[in-house]
Amino acid sequence: MLVQTEVERVKFIVRSYIRTRLFKIEKFARYIMTNPEVQQRLSESEVEHARRFARLTDQHFYHSVLQSLPETQQTLDDQPPFVPSMVTEPDKTRAVFVLARQDCPPVRLPDGTALDMRKGHISLTPYSVVEQLIARGEVELV
Repeated sequence: MLVQTEVERVKFIVRSYIRTRLFKIEKFARYIMTNPEVQQRLSESEVEHARRFARLTDQHFYHSVLQSLPETQQTLDDQPPFVPSMVTEPDKTRAVFVLARQDCPPVRLPDGTALDMRKGHISLTPYSVVEQLIARGEVELV
């Protein structure tokens, strides 16, 4: 009975992880499709899901709203001055938990202080601060 309970707990965690990952892929589908660097970090099935989701939402917006607008305003890629982009991008100032996989060079926090991360150290920092460390594999998201 204890083993079965543990198996159910692990299944719940895996499902929760997959749900969260799919939510993020759907939320940033148009951003993923316009950024080849991000596509390289995803599996083939995840990129395909983002492609289909972006196409479906584009079709939905066109049929429900955009077709009623003047022809010059019927696209979602417009970037007029002083108006935010229509493509939702991830917020890189948002805090994330990271685990240092090795001793890392000091990183500069937004308030000007330096953070020294040793192997095994877990930190809560803005994503933009540790983005390069994640790309190099020196830290990983928790």
